[in-house]
Amino acid sequence: MTVTISAQITPNPHTLKFVTSRIILDFGSIDFSDQAKAETSPLVQALYRLNGVSSVMVGTNFVSVTKSYSVDWTELAEPVVSTLQRELEGETVGVDTSLLIQSSTSSDDIESRIRDILDNEIRPAVAMDGGDIQFHSYEDGVVMLHLQGACSSCPSATLTLKMGIESRLREEIPEIRDVVQI
Repeated sequence: MTVTISAQITPNPHTLKFVTSRIILDFGSIDFSDQAKAETSPLVQALYRLNGVSSVMVGTNFVSVTKSYSVDWTELAEPVVSTLQRELEGETVGVDTSLLIQSSTSSDDIESRIRDILDNEIRPAVAMDGGDIQFHSYEDGVVMLHLQGACSSCPSATLTLKMGIESRLREEIPEIRDVVQI
């Protein structure tokens, strides 16, 4: 199976989004924020073996790779593409899907509304920039979220969180006082 890969810039200058012609995950995303989390995922292990890779997030049909500050994309982009092609052209994809964060069902109406807005409006937009946002919890008016991929270390993450996500959630759910990254 021939896999095509295209690199796309993200708002985070240290992260590139590599879109693949092969489905990697049926849904969701998995954030491998450090090499230890990749021990059961051969695809991600192969990427971490490249000098300069500091973080990897795998989505449905893309992989966001964050580089260390000491490496330039001119040195790293081609080895990432080659590694992705080699790993994705095999019979199995090599990502441990047991690490997927499952959305737990909640009977709480506010949590359900938060999840609905995140899943249907915010996450698709963030995925276009090579990131993902996972709901963690809602307590006493505070929404706690995990920012992943390009979003986790993006210079504009705070702006996105406060002006984008918090504003949108508060528009629909006035009980929300704050949105924080954990």
